[in-house]
Amino acid sequence: MARFDLNQYFLTAYIADVSSAGQIYVVAPDGGRIVKAYSALNGAIGTADVDLTLKIGGTAVTDGVITIATASSAAGDVDSCTPTAANNVTAGQAIEIETDGASTNTVAVMVTLIIER
Repeated sequence: MARFDLNQYFLTAYIADVSSAGQIYVVAPDGGRIVKAYSALNGAIGTADVDLTLKIGGTAVTDGVITIATASSAAGDVDSCTPTAANNVTAGQAIEIETDGASTNTVAVMVTLIIER
């Protein structure tokens, strides 16, 4: 039987090209704190690792960086981070996910945020 935790909700975001520096935004429909973030790579990246940095109101979330390693990268690779501070979000607030674009190859990535109420 599936387990549902009503104290948590999930946001997903799509980055079309993780190897291109920039940012995307996703809106939190309810308040809470980001307790975990995951990325799922859709292909192999090259040259260098790429970092995805979570930010709220322009402030970086403490321990909110997902590093996607270039070594042996492939579609389906999952990476994560566990934020520890500066991770509170209010209802209707935007959460920024910034890629440093350090890698090469045009590869999409899906990001899932777990937010605890």
